[in-house]
This record gives sequence, structure tokens and C-alpha cells, in this order.
Amino acid sequence: MADRDALPLPLEVRARLAELELELSEGDITQKGYEKKRAKLLGAYLPHPPGLEASMAHERRPPMAPSSASRYHRRRSSGTRDERYRSDVHTEAVQAALAKHKERKMAVPMPSKRRSLVVQTSMDAYTPPDTSSGSEEEGGQGEGTPTSSQGSVSMEHWISRAIHQGSTTSSSSSSTQSGGSGAAVRLADVLAQTHVGKSENHSAPPDVTTYTSEHPVQVERPQVSTVPRTTPKYGNAELMETGDGVPVSSRVSAKIQQLVNTLKQPRRPPLREFFVDDFEELLEVQQPDPNQPRPEGAQMVTIRGDPLGVVTNWPPSLEAALQRWGTISPKAPCLTTMDTNGKPLYVLTYGKLWSRSIKVAYNILHKLGTKQEPMVRPGDRVALVFPNNDPAAFMVAFYGCLLAEVVPVPIEVPLTRKDAGSQQIGFLLGSCGVTVALTSDACHKGLPKGPTGEIPQFKGWPKLLWFVTESKHLSKPPRDWFPHIKDANNDTAYIEYKTCKDGSVLGVTVTRIALLTHCQALTQSCGYTEAEIIVNVLDFKKDVGLWHGILTSVMNMMHVISIPYSLMKVNPLSWIQKVCQYKAKVACVKSRDMHWALVAHRDQRDINLGSLRMLVIADGSNPWSISSCDAFLNVFQSKGLRPEVICPCASSAEALTVAIRRPTDDSNQPPGRGVLSMQGLSHGVIRVDSEERLSVLTVQDVGTVMPGALMCVVKPEGVPQLCRTDEIGELCVCSIATGMSYYGLSGMTKNTFEVFPMTSSGAPISELPFTRTGLLGFIGPGGLVFVCGKMDGLMVVSGRRHNADDIVATALAVEPMKFVYRGRIAVFSVTVLHDERIVVVAEQRPDSTEEDSFQWMSRVLQAIDSIHNVGVFCLALVPANTLPKTPLGGIHLSETKQLFLEGSLHPCNVLMCPHTCVTNLPKPRQKQPEIGPASVMVGNLVSGKRIAQASGRDLGQIEDNDQARKFLFLSEVLQWRAQTTPDHVLFTLLSSRGTVLSSLTCLQLHKRAEKIAAMLMERGHLQDGDHVALVYPPGIDLIAAFYGCLYAGCVPITVRPPHPQNIATTLPTVKMIVEVSRSACMMTSQFISKLLKSKEALAAVDIRTWPPVLDTDDLPKKKPPQLYKPSNPDTLAYLDFSVSTTGMLAGVKMSHTATSAFCRSIKLQCELYPSREVAICLDPYCGLGFVLWCLCSVYSGHQSILIPPSELEVNPALWLLAVSQFRVRDTFCSYSVMELCTKGLGLQTESLKARGLDLSRVRTCVVVAEERPRIALTQSFSKLFKDLGLHPRAVSTSFGCRVNLAICLQGTSGPDPTTVYVDMRALRHDRVRLVERGSPHSLPLMESGKILPGVRIIIANPETKGPLGDSHLGEIWVHCTHNGSGYFTVYGDEALQSDHFNSHLSFGDTQTVWARTGYLGFLRRTELTDASGERHDALYVVGALDEAMELRGMRYHPIDIETSVIRTHKSIMECAVFPWTNLLVVVVELEGSEQEALDLVPLVTNAVLEEHYLIVGVVVVVDIGVIPINSRGEKQRMHLRDGFLADQLDPIYVAYNM
Repeated sequence: MADRDALPLPLEVRARLAELELELSEGDITQKGYEKKRAKLLGAYLPHPPGLEASMAHERRPPMAPSSASRYHRRRSSGTRDERYRSDVHTEAVQAALAKHKERKMAVPMPSKRRSLVVQTSMDAYTPPDTSSGSEEEGGQGEGTPTSSQGSVSMEHWISRAIHQGSTTSSSSSSTQSGGSGAAVRLADVLAQTHVGKSENHSAPPDVTTYTSEHPVQVERPQVSTVPRTTPKYGNAELMETGDGVPVSSRVSAKIQQLVNTLKQPRRPPLREFFVDDFEELLEVQQPDPNQPRPEGAQMVTIRGDPLGVVTNWPPSLEAALQRWGTISPKAPCLTTMDTNGKPLYVLTYGKLWSRSIKVAYNILHKLGTKQEPMVRPGDRVALVFPNNDPAAFMVAFYGCLLAEVVPVPIEVPLTRKDAGSQQIGFLLGSCGVTVALTSDACHKGLPKGPTGEIPQFKGWPKLLWFVTESKHLSKPPRDWFPHIKDANNDTAYIEYKTCKDGSVLGVTVTRIALLTHCQALTQSCGYTEAEIIVNVLDFKKDVGLWHGILTSVMNMMHVISIPYSLMKVNPLSWIQKVCQYKAKVACVKSRDMHWALVAHRDQRDINLGSLRMLVIADGSNPWSISSCDAFLNVFQSKGLRPEVICPCASSAEALTVAIRRPTDDSNQPPGRGVLSMQGLSHGVIRVDSEERLSVLTVQDVGTVMPGALMCVVKPEGVPQLCRTDEIGELCVCSIATGMSYYGLSGMTKNTFEVFPMTSSGAPISELPFTRTGLLGFIGPGGLVFVCGKMDGLMVVSGRRHNADDIVATALAVEPMKFVYRGRIAVFSVTVLHDERIVVVAEQRPDSTEEDSFQWMSRVLQAIDSIHNVGVFCLALVPANTLPKTPLGGIHLSETKQLFLEGSLHPCNVLMCPHTCVTNLPKPRQKQPEIGPASVMVGNLVSGKRIAQASGRDLGQIEDNDQARKFLFLSEVLQWRAQTTPDHVLFTLLSSRGTVLSSLTCLQLHKRAEKIAAMLMERGHLQDGDHVALVYPPGIDLIAAFYGCLYAGCVPITVRPPHPQNIATTLPTVKMIVEVSRSACMMTSQFISKLLKSKEALAAVDIRTWPPVLDTDDLPKKKPPQLYKPSNPDTLAYLDFSVSTTGMLAGVKMSHTATSAFCRSIKLQCELYPSREVAICLDPYCGLGFVLWCLCSVYSGHQSILIPPSELEVNPALWLLAVSQFRVRDTFCSYSVMELCTKGLGLQTESLKARGLDLSRVRTCVVVAEERPRIALTQSFSKLFKDLGLHPRAVSTSFGCRVNLAICLQGTSGPDPTTVYVDMRALRHDRVRLVERGSPHSLPLMESGKILPGVRIIIANPETKGPLGDSHLGEIWVHCTHNGSGYFTVYGDEALQSDHFNSHLSFGDTQTVWARTGYLGFLRRTELTDASGERHDALYVVGALDEAMELRGMRYHPIDIETSVIRTHKSIMECAVFPWTNLLVVVVELEGSEQEALDLVPLVTNAVLEEHYLIVGVVVVVDIGVIPINSRGEKQRMHLRDGFLADQLDPIYVAYNM
């Protein structure tokens, strides 16, 4: 294979490289040593592409770092550009964890995607995403800038790939992409992109190919079919098989095998104890680990902040401060706003702010509404809707509200009617009673408008009056009008909105006294003085930006330079430039602003940050911010930035500023640092990590408690009990300067704003209430406050706490920025199966390939697993720019979660790991020994219960004037009818238009049959007993040919003709039946005989081996010499061939006795007489369909109106119109016909009524089936056609199977079918447990019609063959004269046959011969009485034994899982499941765009877990119509399985769950 490589490497070099790899993985050699030796080895073989040197030299420029910095620092300074806000330890930890994993490389099979799906993620399809998207915490912009820290272009990267992959075939793991993916192609890619990256980041991709090429996967599968297996066809591909029927050399089975192998690897230790989930399905519950760390410290004490100093000239209220500055120094600048070029746009002075605020106040109070009825009164709430680039207008409106004593509610500008989260904002406005929204002119113009120019009502919003606050639109207040300025009191000053974890929006009310006290506390902590200049990059409408940039600044007459977000996107350095330009003393920023500045600072020469005395970091409490702070200081220390200037703070909407680091003059006092063990944190305990450097979290302090406040830490759940000193809890603050309440929500307010923390003895620590801050943390030595997470980001997975932000940081440390956008990652948890499961969603870069992103995903999983010891349930990548954004560009978390749960996230890559995460599944069931013969059996009781047996009426005792009973053979009945009622019409065939195509009277049928018999004898030279295959479309020719065979003494076999449009797949089945049935000749129509010899037929089968084909379109004129009369009624009448849903083809022998008994039984049950008409819309090839189509009319003399089901595809109303037109009382159909009517006529009931369709005469409408009744379908059919007169009681089902073609059939008399509800979980354990309708896990089962006359049923244990009691689940056994007399087998496989047709109970009545149906069900004696006055026994069919799946020791019926899956998403049209090895494979048909395909994977996995306690192994999304369905409307799951394994389904997407 060496020649496939870009450059051949000699074997010894390869061997030496492998040794090196091993040494590195064993830890015998350092990474550095390894790289050095490796480079030396490979030096000779490395090609030097022209032009690369130059670019490399450029890349290797030393970073601009101070020379004094140590080497370690230098590495960091440049590295951080491409890294997150996280201390370097984190990246190293992640890399180390990944290296560790590399040793036991997990082979994760890559999902397969259809080409069209891969293409959609191409470069051109995207607008480049808003990388700058400044989420609450993130960076962006220019992250692509390669940095020197990453060393040279990783040539080793492709060489290693070449070595790893050169030996395998070129179908590498990216089986989805066409084109060779050999090393040469890779090399080209690498050179084209000259990727820069640490070499150890590239683990070689899992080698999927070894399975495919050398070791065909072989799994034992018992042979079921009684036919020689010809190679089945699927679509148009040949299915190769090994000896045991398993497809070989298909990509899919290799991937599945790989998945199975991966899943066999050791998992986390299984859990021991369990709790009972309603009933004995035992779900494991996490037991606390005896070795887990527990808090050991003393109980903490409350920490008190400095006293709030009273400064003489502090104003009595904020409005008083505004009045003072507005009158004393009206020219002093208050606020400077910037345009997008960074030029000052406008300077608002204190004089202007004062005069305009008065104007706004006057207009709000006096110009809205009428004089008598003003719209707004003092104390009312009004919305403030201002864009982020107009702080001046906002400030004027805000102070105008304060002066007017109305309560401002600042909110975001709604851009569209359906903004992320805007509906919840609407609810907040509604609950606050807001009727007026203040806005600026520009903003008002930009709002979406209706056709007449009015602003539409936004979804969920109250009706608002929009009021523009620009001065030119306002009236001047009269000379004598003046706002009333009073001292700060307990009235509400403003309401700040807060978005919760679930997306709901709350309004936190802040009183005027709290507002003032908070400004005083900030002034004292930050040492603000008059006329100081402060640069503000934060959102001025809420939080730190509002408190510093709008409120405290006015109290101290400071000058705010406001930098809009739009300017930061264009020029990330703008805030630093403004600090230099204005010599600002203070700046308020977020980590992301520091990060962006780092990325962009190279171009700046003359930066001097010496003027800064305080850099407030608003999100300093976030675990990631520490590395941003370090990196920023590191780079800008040389530009005059002093370390003590960096002041992280912690804040929350409820408690306002919680803590802030004070700006000190003493640079010797280092800030507080904590290196905490993640393991400890997950148990809520503080442990300084020493030995395990991998999983640590480094946190920085956020300073000390605010002046005038008390702080304590309480346990996050349950009663607010004080934590110990080494325990993590929720920070609580007691101060005047906190929020007061959640507006209008007294209960939540009590739990948040009126908390009384208690000591361990239960005594409250203070009379004053505390406020919960929503921040998790602890108070360290020296009263320093540390925050290590938010309550909102907390995820409790099997008893351990994890913080969303930490997990984001870990995900980003895995080669950040190469595949995903930084700051565009969402982490949240969803509850599945009684525990929280972690979901990670990230935006993928448009230029990363399938394989790259998949590699990245599998490595993120490994990193999170190593560092946090928690599995990720689902990792999804979505196209760039598609996650819902918050107004400032961050990710709207709750909206993202909502989209994920609804299945409308549209990811382009999904990796689910339920096998790793879900550890609380019930224990696999151990089978208990069943009751044996030793159990007490008295009379009809087995272990104290009535034996489950029942029977229909006794045929022998029914007295009726049945003339046909005189004859033993159907052929004789026909001759008798031809003599006695020659002109009585027996059959009428309808065309698709509903007109009569042809009809047959008794005599016509007799004459046709005679001619056919003559032809068989003459042209076919057949002896009696020869088999004849009848290949006809549904119609009258088929019936005549059948009786012709009987007249000639031949045995007919009805065969469905090949489909003219689909010969390739339908003809092989015809050939197989003809061969297996040993037909001596075939009879058919002219059209089909031509089809059998066509070119297409030649391509599908060997047409030379057909037996002679007789065409019955031109019959001889003469009669046969004499009609054949069988000597013995037990000889064969016909063979019933059918293919079961499991793909087993078998012919059942039907004797003359059975055939006549069958017809009589149906005649009695349905009360059929010559005067009756019966409409039949069934396939006439096997089972009850054939008997009703061909035999019953001849026996009972009624007229059969024949409607071929295929005609309904042209005219769905055909069947019902015929029933109405012929005034039919009894009709028979299949589920597929019923479904066609339900789906096709759903909207046409009115027009059908107008056409005179009337179903009121229908007495019985029976669905002929061999499965559990489909209640949902029959009910919707009944409901839909109720308006057309259909009586709901009329619709019922029948039940038949191989050994007995009809066991139950809802006749005319007898009680209505009953429905019971059983517990689905009990069914899995083969038990029946009746429950109430609507109870959880309930499954409705409908009785399958009444037991036919002459039929006896018993329920037996399929393994022990012992009889079972009433309401016990077992196999249905039947004893009856119309049972089949055995399989017609080629090999005479007697064992199989005797078991199915001649079984005996192991105890009890051991004499009777029973036939085993192969179906599970139970009998239940009801309260109803049947015709004979006895209590009625109802038979409930649960499902076929050979369809059922044994998984985890329990028995599952595919239909139950499929029902759950179909309910999960509107786009799933159909679903089929099957097991492969021990994995569950779910195939879903997608109706809708292919982009929705990946949404289905998590939904399907969750639903099956929740409802069935099963983990889905593979999810396959296919097009509509791929799941094969037979003519009875049953899914052929085994065909589907074979097609899937042979890779013939052309799936849209295949997901292999880990």
C-alpha cells in the first residue's frame, strides 16, 4: 500500500515511529522529546512545498511580548488569542486527557449522510456568521489569526495520517464523501489550507475499514424459511449473503459491528440499588458514593461589608442629584455617544439631560390620554424601548420617568414579530400592566410596520401606545410646572427584566431607596469622584452597565463615554482607544471585550492605559474570565496597565452588585486565586487540587462584600441552611441595595427576596431578610468572595452538580476555533428517564469538513468525560449563525433548548451517547421458571384461575336450512347452483370509476370453469392432483380459473402477478412461489403472459425455467369429457401461499373438508344468504381475503361486489361509494384500504355527502388482519365517516394466521367488541396487568372480533406448552375443522410442521390436537353475554412471536416502539424497528426537508428511552416509501433489515448512538 502514500516511508522508519508513539503513550518520553525524535526521523521524507517556507517564516514572528516575561508567559501571551477565557491549565488538561484517551482509542462510527446533506454545509451556502456575536461571555473576530505558539504547520499531522491510513483501503471513515480519501488527497488539503495546529491535537481517525475488508461480520441467525433461500432483491441491488443469511461487505454492518465493539468496552461501574418505578420495572437510582468528598469545615459566619460612609454632600435622591448638576454645572458633559466609525456623535450635557427629562416627564403625565383620564399616572409602569446605540435618548427617557414618578421597564427592541424570547418579554409587560412604550424616533421608524403603517402587536405583547421622546415631538411644559422632587423612599424606581433558565422573563423591582443606596455603595467601593471619565462598553439598559453608566455616574457628575456594540464589532479596540483619547480613569467591560482587544491589538502602536485606575469586569464571576484577565494584563502591562486596576465584580438582577474587587494603590497585594478540584465541586465541596492536575477549575476572587451589606452562603436546595466553610452554596445578601420583589409574583418573591438563613440547629441568623443572588460560590480567607457558577447553569446529573459554563470551557479547549465559533456554544440539560442529561450545541464553521467536525465531537466527548467525569448525552453542531440570539448577540439558551426539544434545531451533525450516559436502566430481566404440571390443577382451574379457553358456537348443533351442507365439495355446490339458480349473479367486478366491469351468474361461472378444465386436460396434459399456479390480477378470471382447476382435479395456487412498473422486485417472488409449490403449469391472462417473457423479466429471473404458461383469454369451445370428483374429502383442495412479515414464505395445505367447513363457519357468523350483497375490497391471493373473494359466494349464494384495492389509489372513494350505491350491509377491507380512505378522504366528507354517499345501512365493516387490531386507525375511520351515517359499532376486525385463516370475525349478532387497557411494562414481562384508561404506560387493546363457529381456543405457555389462566399472556392455540392440514414443504421439514399443526398441551387436556398460531394474546371473560346466553369470552391479540424482540431479557413488540416514535415529530410519517445483534435499529420515514433529518435523532432516542427503557443503537432516516409494506398493510421489517445491512436504503442520515 505504500505507493498510495504521498511519500513512501521505509518499513523500519514506520516501525520506529510506532515505537515512538508507544513510548509517548506510555509516558516513557516527553511530548517534546517525542516531537524532536520524530522530526529527525521524518526529516528526510518531508517534502518542502514551494511558498510554504515564506508563510512559515511569517508565522514564526516572535510575539510582541515584554522581554522580561518568562518563556511560559510568552507562550501564553500569544496562545490566548486562540484560546478561551480559561487559564492555561485548562487547555493543557484537556490535551492531556485526550492523550490519555488516545491509548484506548474509542472507535466511534461516523454517521453516514446523503450527499445532498453534506453539500448543504458548503462555504457558499453561508453568510459568515457574526463571529463577534458577543454573547454574554465570548469572543470572536479574527480568531483565525494563526499564532506562533502553535509552532510550524503541522506536517506531522498529515504524515501521521498517511501512516495511519496508508495501510487501509481508501474507503476511510468518511464513507459519506465520494472521492478517494487516501493520503495523497489529504496532503493536497493540508497544503491548500496550511492548517496551523498543535500536532498532538490530531488523533488518527478511527479506522473503520479493517472490519469491512478482511473480516466479514458473521452473526448467527436461525433459518426460518421453509423455502430454499434465493437471493432476495432489494431495490435493484443484489444482496450478497454468507452461508447463514447475513449480508457481507456492506459498509453498514461494519459500522454496526464497530459500534457493538465500542459498546463492549468497560463502562462506568454499574449502579447497585434501585427504586421502584410505579411497579416492578426497576429503575436504578444513584446511591451516594461512600468515598465521595464531604464538607468538613466549621459552619460559616456571616460576613459584613464596610459600613456605608455618609458623605455630607450626597444627594437625598437621584433626581435631586440630577437637579443639582443640571442647574449648577449645565455645561458639564454627562454622556458622549459614538457613531460606528468611532467618532463622537453627540455630547449630552447635564443641563440638557435635566431640561429634556423635565419635558419628557411633563408629556408623559399630561399629554397622553385626556385631561380627565390621563393614560399614565404616577406609579404606573411604562416600557422603554431604545436601541443599543442610543444611550442619550434612553437616559433622557429614564430620568424623565423618575421625575414623573412612573416606573420605567427597560426592554430590548423587538426586531421581528417572532424574536427569540420576545414573547416572554410581552408577558412581563402584560403582567406589569404596561400600556405605553417610550422610544426614539429612529427606533420607531425601524420597528416592523403593518400594511397601513401601524406597528403590529408583537406575539404575546399587550396593546401598546408608542410614544417618541425626542424633544422636537414634545410640548414645552408651562412655566409654572415643575416635577416634585422628594427624598428617596420605598416606591418602585424601575423594573429590570431577567430571563430565567426556562426562558420565562421576570421583572425585578428596585425601590428608590435601594437605587440610591446602591449608587452610594458603588461610589464608595469604586472611589468615584466628580467629573471622572468612565468608558462603558456594557449594555446600558440593565445590570452593571445601567448601574455604573446611567445611575452612579449622574450621582457623581461623571462623564460617560458609551461604546455601542455595533462599534465593537467593527473595531474591537475602540474602547481602549477611547480610554487613551479621553484619559479615562474607569472602564466597564466584559471578558469578551478584553479578548477582542487581545486579538486586534497588534495594529496599535501608541496605546497607553496608564490613566486607568479601575477596569470593572462585569462578568468577572464567570469561571472563564480569569484567563481573559491574565492574558489581557500580560499583553497590556507593557502599555501602562497596572495589575491592581483589574476589578472583577459579581452581580445579579436580584441582588444588584454582590461584590466587587476594590481598586487598590498597593500593587504588592496579589489577587485571590483558587485552584479547585472539579470532582470536589461536583459534590459541592471545596478541595484545593494537588495531585490530579487534569480536572481543576481556577477561579479568581470578585473582591469583598459591598459596603453596608451582610453576606452568607446557604445550601442551594431545601431550607436555607448555612454552609460550612469548605462547602459551595448560593450566596445570599442582606442590604438595602437589593431588588425588592419579582413584580406580581408573591410566591417566588418570598423564596428569593425574603430568605431567613438558619444555623444547623435551625435558629435564624438575623431578623432581616436576605436575598438569594443566584450565584454559587464560597467566601474564602480574608472575606474574599469567590463565584464558581450560577444556579441557572447548574445541572445535576446522577446526584452530582455540573456547571454549564465549565463544560463550555472544556469543549472550547479542544482545538477551539478550528471547527466551531467561540462563544456560540450552548450547554443545557434535558430530563430523560428520571435524570438530567447534558446536551451541548455548537455552531460549526462552514469550512470544516464532515470528518473534521466528527473528530472534534468525539474528542469533546472524551475531554468532558475525563475532566468532569460526566457523559454528554447529545452533542449537536448546527450551521453557522442559526442559533437563536439574545439582543446583544449571545446565545438565547432557553430558546435553543426549546428548539432542541421540539425537533426544530436543524443540526448538521449529531452525536448521541445514550449508552454511556444512561446508567439507571432497569436490570435486565431474569426469566422465572413457569408453573409446571405440579401446580394444582383442579377441573378447569390452573393455580386458582379459570383456564383460559373459549370456543365459538358448535357447528354440529346449529340447525339451519343450509342446502350446501349436502355437498362435500365446493365444485359440487357450484354445479348444484348452476342447475337450480342459473341466472343468479354471484360476482360483480367494479372498475376504478365505480361502474360494473363484468359479472358472473352461477351458470356462466360453471360454463367458464368447464372450458378451463378442458383446456387444462388438453393443452396442459395435467393429471389430477397436479399443481397449477394462477397468476391473475384481482378479478373474475381468477375465480373461473380456480373452479376450472377443481373441475379438472388440479390443485390451484393463487399468485399475485408481477407489477408491470416494478418487475425487478416483484417477479422473483412469483418465480419463487411457482417453484416452491411445484406447479406443473401456470394459467394467466394474455397481458401477464407477455409480461412474464418480456426483456425486463429476463433481467430479473431466468425465464427459460418457467413451467408451461396457459393463456385463458381464448378458451376452447368444448366441455371436458367428465368433471373430476375427488374420492376423499381430506385430499388437497388448494394451497394457500403467503409471505409472512418476517419474510418467511410458506404454503398451507387446505383440504376439501376444511374449505367447506370454513365457508360454513363464515356463512353462519355473518348470516349470508343468496339475497345478500357483500362488498369486498381485499387482495384475493391468500388467507381470508382469498376465501371471501373466491369461495364464500359459491357456498352461501350471496352476491359479492369485488373492488380491487389497487383501484383505490386512483379513486380513494371507490369502495365507500360502492358500499353506498349497492346498499351493502356487510363489507370487508384491509388496513391499507382503511388507511387510504382515512388519509385520502379526510377533507372530502362534505363533498361526498353532497354526492349522496350514505353508509347508514352498513351493519358490519370488518378489517381482515393477521395482527393486533389498530385501534387508532379504526377509531379515526369511524369518527371521520360518522357524518356519512357510519355507525361506530359497525367497524370491527378479524383475526387469522397461517394455521387457521380465520379464528375470529365480528359477525352480525353478539356483543360489541370490547377494549381493555393493559400496562405496557407488564406486557414486556409476558404478564397482563389491566389498568385504567389514560394511566401512564397504558396500552389499549381491542378484541379481535368474535370466535367463529366450530373454533376452540386455548392460551398456552409457548415454552412449557402448559395451559394458562384467564387474563394471562401466552400463545394462542386453536383447534378447529378448518385448520390448515400442514405446510406444503419441499424438504418435508416435518419437525416444524408437526409442531405448528399438531401440538399437545404438556398437562391438563393432553389429548386434543392443537395448531399453534405463533401469536401472543390472552382471553378474558367479560360481563357481556353472547347469543347463547353464556358469558362472553373476549380474545385479545398482542402480537406475533416471531416479530417480537427479546431485548434486555424482556419481550418488546415493534409496533409499540413504533407508535412512540411516530408521535415524537410531525415529520415522521412511518417508522419500523428491528434488532440487529443486541442493538435496536429504528428506521423513520421523513416527510419534509432533509435538513430536518438530524432533528429526529435525539427525539427518537429520548422517546424510546422514556417510554420503553431501551437505548436506540442506530437511527436511520429515509425517504417516504422506503419501509416495505405488504398488501395487508403490514410492515416487512426483516426485508427492511436486510436492505439496511446490504446498504440499499439510500438513507438520508444514519446515526450510530454511542
